Parts: sequence; structure tokens; C-alpha cells
Amino acid sequence: MRRNAGFTYLSVLFIVAIMGGGLALVGEVWHTAAVREKEAELLYVGTQYRKAIERYYLSGPGIYPRNLSDLLKDPRKPDTVRYLRRLYPDPITGKDEWGVLKAPDGGIMGVYSQSNAAPIKQEGFRPRDQTFKGAPTYLEWRFLYEPSMATAAKPLPAPSPQAPAPQPVPPMLQNPVAPAPSASPPR
Repeated sequence: MRRNAGFTYLSVLFIVAIMGGGLALVGEVWHTAAVREKEAELLYVGTQYRKAIERYYLSGPGIYPRNLSDLLKDPRKPDTVRYLRRLYPDPITGKDEWGVLKAPDGGIMGVYSQSNAAPIKQEGFRPRDQTFKGAPTYLEWRFLYEPSMATAAKPLPAPSPQAPAPQPVPPMLQNPVAPAPSASPPR
């Protein structure tokens, strides 16, 4: 009887150890999913700030907002003009405070998270966010608007050497207003 009690005790300890390992794995997966969700929210909120700063800049004489609250109500306009519905907190830190990137005119040209944590997402960013690729911390994810970025002309592709040369337009198609010759004789 005593021998069976020891075996039961060891079996229970073994089952508890397996359950603890399983719960630790579930906790790690849950944590990773939560961080990925916060990263997706950071990308969304940062893009909203970038777009709001861009609209502010383009709607006036080309100056940046002096503070983030200017995006809620543009002080340059007599009517209420909003570029953001509200000031969003930083999803990574959970604080209302963002790091700000100062423009040459003293305004705010962008925002960034103040978290020193390493991001999980390292690639697969949208074209405008390609600078985030391989960033060691969220501090490197900078959501900024620069007019030169938006107005930079994309180079046109070079014509293919096999592309046919443009053909001249036949004379009958050059003047679409001229009457077409009629098949019936004049009366």
C-alpha cells in the first residue's frame, strides 16, 4: 500500500509538471499575439498621425502643427477643422505621450513610440514604412511627413527596345469634324 502511494504521488507531480509546461507555452503564444496586436495598432495609429500632419501641412501655407492638439482643431482657421478625431495613446507604452520629430520650422513633422522594446515584426511593411525593416527598437519606427517624400516624382520606365515606333495618324482620321463622303449622288 505504501508503495502505491508513492507511485500515485509521482504520477500527480508528473501531470502537474506537464500541465505547467503547457500553460507556459500557451502564455508565450498569448504574449506574442498580444505584442503583434499592439504592433498592428501602432502602425495604424502612427499612420493616422502621419496623414493628419500631412493634411495640416497641405491645408495652409505649408507649415507644420506646433503641437499635437493642433490636429484636433486647426488654430489657423476660423471654423473648426479637425485632422484627427482624438489624440491616440501610444499602443506599445500605453501612455499618452509620443516622441515628436521637430520640423525645420519648429513644428511637428512626425511621431514615434518611446518604447525601447524590440519589435517582433521585422519585414513585410508597406512601401512608405520600409525604413522600419530590421529596426532594433520601436524608437526607430518614425511616422513622419516630409513634403519631398510625397511630391517626389516616380521615374517613368524606359521604353522597351522592342516596342513599335508610333505610327502617323491616317489623314481621314485627323479631322473628325469633316463630313464623310456619301455614297448617294447629290440632288
